[in-house]
Amino acid sequence: MTDTAGPEVQPRHKHHGGQRKHRGRRWLLGSVVVLVVLIAVAAALVKPQAGPPPLALPTAAAAPAAGPADGRWSLGAGSVAGFRVSQNILGKHADMVGRTHTLTGSITVAHDRVTAATFRLDLTTITIDGKPSSQFAQTLDSRRHPTVTVTLAQPITLPADLNTGATIPATATAQLALHGVTRLVTFPVTGRRNGAALEAAGSIPITFSDWAIKPQSYGPIGSLADQGVAEFLLVLHRQ
Repeated sequence: MTDTAGPEVQPRHKHHGGQRKHRGRRWLLGSVVVLVVLIAVAAALVKPQAGPPPLALPTAAAAPAAGPADGRWSLGAGSVAGFRVSQNILGKHADMVGRTHTLTGSITVAHDRVTAATFRLDLTTITIDGKPSSQFAQTLDSRRHPTVTVTLAQPITLPADLNTGATIPATATAQLALHGVTRLVTFPVTGRRNGAALEAAGSIPITFSDWAIKPQSYGPIGSLADQGVAEFLLVLHRQ
């Protein structure tokens, strides 16, 4: 008997499948190249804006002191506080700086010593470049932890020349309550009498992991540093 079957015909769909896979790889490679080019162009064009300078005592000369230093003093107009954190955007570094004037608190001075002090800051009122920041709110979870509290833990001895208007350096030790965590901190502060006011300025270094804070990442664009500083300028008037 004669075998009448024709030659076996190979299916062609495998060839088409290989073409599709090849096109997919080319598309993926092209997308990666485009992304790299866009990031490189953005890195050349982006110039992170420098934030305002650190908070410090006013440069103008102090007015003669009015009255004794002993007594209770409360925060008044001109008080400001906030934070400063370094950020990396496409390989370029700049400080992200937030500010708020929503502060409350007071200090007690007795026998040339600051014997008590408590200050509270409302994180929900902090702005960056004059605008609220959802990124900052997310980093500090300010909806659940809206308040930062600083409470003096040890008295600060004031020098005899405080009432001359001289700038006085000191070291403060306080309890800092932030993000649901309270820790003891020690930081430098400068102060002076200025007419009827007491003025003080300083900064508190903060390592975010110490307060269970996870710094934000911008993915391939950049990230925030894992530490920063809280800054303050306090203007106090006698109650």
